[in-house]
Amino acid sequence: MPLLRFIIGRIILLVNFLTSPRSIKRAAEQQQVIDSKIENLSLYQLEACPFCVKVRRQAKRQNMKIELRNIKDNLHSQALETEGGKRKVPCLRIDNQDGSSQWMYESKSIVAYLDEVATAA
Repeated sequence: MPLLRFIIGRIILLVNFLTSPRSIKRAAEQQQVIDSKIENLSLYQLEACPFCVKVRRQAKRQNMKIELRNIKDNLHSQALETEGGKRKVPCLRIDNQDGSSQWMYESKSIVAYLDEVATAA
């Protein structure tokens, strides 16, 4: 099973590489607004997870450089589990100005949130 998972993961990464979307071009001022809105975001993910790939592709499409935190790193894995409540990826961490954090777990919800941020700018 681990070998099959490894092979499928590599196929997912290859297809993602070959069909990578282009980033949207915006005016510099508009891009700065979006960059300031996403500076408090971080994506907990695994490199070959198809749902994580879906979120990363949308972030690239929207020209959003979100901090990626691979949960193979024990520090990120523990933070996801203790602070977020479950060890599930993809997970978007949204740090609020009051110091609290919101954890968003479903790829569909994360993509919709990224689209909302992009259109609100």
